[in-house]
Amino acid sequence: MRAPLKVSLVALCVGVALLSACSDKKGKVREPAKLVEIANPAIRPHTVWTASTGGSGKYFSELRAGVEVDALYAADIEGHVWSHSLDTGKRLWSVNTKARIASGPSVSGDLVLVGTLDAEVIALKRADGSEVWRAPLSSEVLGPPVGDGNVVVARSVDGRVFGLSAADGQRLWNFDRSVPELVLRGLSKPIISGSSVIVGMENGRLVSLSLADGEAQWEQPIAVPQGRTVLDRLVDIDGDMIEGDDCLYVASFGGEVACLSPTSGEVAWRRGVKSYNALALGGGKLLVSDESGVVWALDARSGAAAWKQEGLLYRKLSPPIYFHGYVVVGDFEGYLHWLDPSDGKIVARTRLGSDPIVAPPVATDNLLYVLGKSGKLAAISLDKKS
Repeated sequence: MRAPLKVSLVALCVGVALLSACSDKKGKVREPAKLVEIANPAIRPHTVWTASTGGSGKYFSELRAGVEVDALYAADIEGHVWSHSLDTGKRLWSVNTKARIASGPSVSGDLVLVGTLDAEVIALKRADGSEVWRAPLSSEVLGPPVGDGNVVVARSVDGRVFGLSAADGQRLWNFDRSVPELVLRGLSKPIISGSSVIVGMENGRLVSLSLADGEAQWEQPIAVPQGRTVLDRLVDIDGDMIEGDDCLYVASFGGEVACLSPTSGEVAWRRGVKSYNALALGGGKLLVSDESGVVWALDARSGAAAWKQEGLLYRKLSPPIYFHGYVVVGDFEGYLHWLDPSDGKIVARTRLGSDPIVAPPVATDNLLYVLGKSGKLAAISLDKKS
């Protein structure tokens, strides 16, 4: 689980990211589910290439692989940023920013963007990695910055959202909301929709801001704090949202997954699923891995549950991805689990080593890219059985 900013004894299970077991409220130990051998795997995933990045070490981070049409981008906590060939993994360029990078990389136009533990956003040239600018914010930047080519939007852990000039990093505007007493240590990636940027907040609300001036256009509660303890009242929106054809999908740790209009914030449907992970779409379904390790497939139009897979309980799953007709999730022991999207059955399993897989996998048409916590980056292809 993600670590809260303010840790109490009650919240230790939230605060320790990679323990193999944790206790629930009744004191029952949550042992990770034991994996069942797959007698006749339906597919044969295989590794095409691997590369090494430095990873995040002992720090919590939102480091992830960023895939674009020209290259794959990665970074580590020591300040290095890399560009790799999509097909071969060959390193195209490498730079050392000498900063403690905690989020990104993401790409906006000609820029590669990262956020740091030292309250900075750093913009690098996409072509060669040379530094373009650094912009100071008010606190740690644990959510990946995003941009539309003109404005870069970044979040800091003190509840502020900043609009920066893509040309020179100058501050254009900022938006501020108070942060609850206890929150999960992480920030969702803002999503740009037209002339607006939509941000998931620690108080369980979504807010749509004008990219031009940061003015709030609408605000919608996704989950409302409930319960007697601060742990019960965690409602963070930590996982990345995803935009469909006519719907913005969002998940809250407060126990709600919702579909709403990106222009008005009006909610079309809600479903009771508790998650801090990014969402994915595929085969007409919204895919969610929840906080207990259950993988859900919800009908994208109605929110009705198509299936749920409970065979991976407490294995600290990565966000899911839909790749070549399969649902794929990673776990804390470095396994990738391949699920049939029609019924959720686990049809294949591969292992990339013992490195926990916590970052969202990304993909092109041909390859799936997976980043482990210690920095192992792998490109995976898929052969179906004849």
